[in-house]
Amino acid sequence: MINVIAAAGTAVFAAGGEEEMPSVLAVPIDELIIGIIAFLIVFGGLAKFALPSIKRTLEERSDAIEGGIERAAKAEAEAKSLAEDYRAQLAAAREEAATIRTQAQADRAAIIEEARAEARTAAAQVTAQAEAQLAAERNQATAALTRQIGELAVDLAGRVVGQSLTNDATVRQTVEDFIADLERQAAGSDA
Repeated sequence: MINVIAAAGTAVFAAGGEEEMPSVLAVPIDELIIGIIAFLIVFGGLAKFALPSIKRTLEERSDAIEGGIERAAKAEAEAKSLAEDYRAQLAAAREEAATIRTQAQADRAAIIEEARAEARTAAAQVTAQAEAQLAAERNQATAALTRQIGELAVDLAGRVVGQSLTNDATVRQTVEDFIADLERQAAGSDA
């Protein structure tokens, strides 16, 4: 096409009778060959020296990006694993707290029941001691009353009989017989 344009331009000048001018669009062959050889030399130099370092840089960047993605995936997996471990530990801690709370409530109930049992035992002991003391005091009061009644009976009998009852054995036997009669009469009236 360049030759066509150059030929058309030459024909126009030739028709006009003027001197032929070289075409601006026409490339001289020798310059074209030198340009191609220079391009091939520059391209070869770039391919030999610059292209390997560019390839190496691109590979390093791609490795870094892929490594970064792998590291991010590993970090994400590790984070998920740690989160699961944390959740498991939290669940275990909650179960342990519930167990401790249940044990504490059971211990509290046992302590309360033990305190109640001790209180019942102490109350029973106090009641038994009080009953024993009352029985002892009753026995003392009965003995004192028996002695006083015996003395009064001997004194009264001595006044009725008109003589002094000084024989202790006789007096004692008389008092015991009198008290035994009173007890029989009291037992007969209660029945």
